[in-house]
Amino acid sequence: MEILKEMLSAPILVRALIVGILVSLCAALLGVSLVLKRYSMIGDGLSHVGFGALAIAAVMNLAPMAVAIPVVILAAFLLLRLSSNSKIKGDSAIALISTGALAIGVMAVSMSHGVNIDLNSYLFGSIVSVSGGDVVISVILACAVLLMFIFFYTKIFAITFDESFAKATGINVNLYNMLIALLTAVTIVIGMRLMGSMLISSLIIFPALSSMRVFKSFKSVTICSAVISVVTFVIGMIISYAADTPCGASIVCVNIAAFAGFFIAGALLSRSKKS
Repeated sequence: MEILKEMLSAPILVRALIVGILVSLCAALLGVSLVLKRYSMIGDGLSHVGFGALAIAAVMNLAPMAVAIPVVILAAFLLLRLSSNSKIKGDSAIALISTGALAIGVMAVSMSHGVNIDLNSYLFGSIVSVSGGDVVISVILACAVLLMFIFFYTKIFAITFDESFAKATGINVNLYNMLIALLTAVTIVIGMRLMGSMLISSLIIFPALSSMRVFKSFKSVTICSAVISVVTFVIGMIISYAADTPCGASIVCVNIAAFAGFFIAGALLSRSKKS
């Protein structure tokens, strides 16, 4: 508690906590659908696209969020289209786009003469990179993501489990798949400054997989995933501050520990039911 009080006295850390908690919540809610639909690697692909967009924006001295958000959204729609209507399979499409965007970003940074760009902060995140302006934009976008997820919850639930049945009931499956892709793209962009392009997808995957070890219904998994994501983020931030370790890596390590704990708990529960 003393460490948390110290953190709350520093404006930079308060900004990071606000953005991080909102991003963790958004990523966890969307992560359940993405994992169940086997789209979880889309987050990894989009984060690499975001890195390329941020790097180019920095080199051209443009507003990073203004460049990254539309580029990542377009990439999300392109990945969705390639996964459903192309001869290029989903995992191959993600690998193509993500590695290409990462290479373009690295090339842009390496060729930028006279421009001071910290490549590590883009790849692995940095607390100090979260400015006051980023907080305002991130809070607005994160709240929009949360409200849209809550409003369209029943439709997202339907297409997650059975697209054919959802289509038969009159739900526009393509529209809501695009909505999930849009919300994921926005979440990735607002979380990248803090977590980095290499680690942001962990916020999507780990909480969902951890909660699925114990809970079975969509609603309980979603709620548990949100709680895990926020708690592990806060603990990771505290560890990062106390031990002077990288923020993103600390949060991922806490998520790994949480997954291990839920995995063991799930195994014990299933064993007790059988006996």
